[in-house]
Amino acid sequence: MSSTTKKITTIEPASRFSHFDLQELWSYRELAVMMMLRDIKVRYKQTILGVAWAVIQPLTTMLIFTLIFGRLAKIPSDGLPYPIFVFSGLLAWNFFSSALAAGGTSLLSAGGMISKVYFPRIIVPLASIGVSIVDYLVAVLILFSMMIYYQIAPTLQLLWMPVFLFGLAMTAVGFCSWLSAVTVTYRDFRFVIPFMVQIWMYVTPVIYPVSFIPEAWRWVIYLNPILGWVQGIRSSFLGLPIDWLAIAISFSLTIIIMVIGLRFFEKAEHRFADVI
Repeated sequence: MSSTTKKITTIEPASRFSHFDLQELWSYRELAVMMMLRDIKVRYKQTILGVAWAVIQPLTTMLIFTLIFGRLAKIPSDGLPYPIFVFSGLLAWNFFSSALAAGGTSLLSAGGMISKVYFPRIIVPLASIGVSIVDYLVAVLILFSMMIYYQIAPTLQLLWMPVFLFGLAMTAVGFCSWLSAVTVTYRDFRFVIPFMVQIWMYVTPVIYPVSFIPEAWRWVIYLNPILGWVQGIRSSFLGLPIDWLAIAISFSLTIIIMVIGLRFFEKAEHRFADVI
C-alpha cells in the first residue's frame, strides 16, 4: 500500500513593503538593465548633437552663471575660480534634476509594458536614472579638464564622491517614486515638475556657497534634502572641507523621503495598469 505525501501551502500576510522585496528586484535585474540601455539609446539615437549635448548644456549654463553671478553680481566662491566652483555644483545638480525629470514621467512612457506584463513597477523609475548617470560621467571628464586648467589637484577626498553620488541618487529615487505615481493619476502634474526643478535649483547652493547665506537664515537651507550631497560632491572634487553636519541631515532626510515615496508608490501600484 503506497503512502501519499501531502503538500501544505502556508499563506502568510504580505510584508509591509512586499513589492520592494530585494530578492525579487534582483531577479529582474536583467530587465532593469535592458530598460536603462533602452532609455539611453532613445535619448541619443537619431539626434544631431548626441552625447555632445551632455557637454554643451553644462558648459553653456556655467558660462552664463559666471557672467551674471560671478562677474556682475560678484558672488563669492569659497576662494576658488567661479567657473569651476559653479560647474562642480552643476555637475551634481544636473544629475539630480535630470533624474527627477526622467523618473517623474517614466511610468507614462512605459504604459504599454505595464498594462500587459507583470514586473516590479519600481524598476521603471529606477532604470530611468541610467541616462542621468551617463550625462554625469561625461560632465566629470569636463570637470577634470577644468581642474587641470586651474591647477587644482585632486585629493583623497575624491574617494567620498561615489558615496555622496549614491546618496543623491537615493534621494532622487525617493522623489521619483512619489512623482511617477502621482503623474500616472494626474497627467498635468508632469508640467509641474520642470517648474519645481527650476525653483529648487536657486534654493540649492549651486551658484553660491552656503557661507553666502546670512547665518541667521542658514538653518533653512539645511532643510534642503540634497544640500549635503551637492556640497559633498563639490568638496570631494575640489578638496574643500566637507560639511558633515549637512551630510548627516541629508542622509536622515533621504531615508525619510525614500520610506514615504516607496510606501506611496506601493499603495498606488495596483491602479497603474487600469489608469495608464
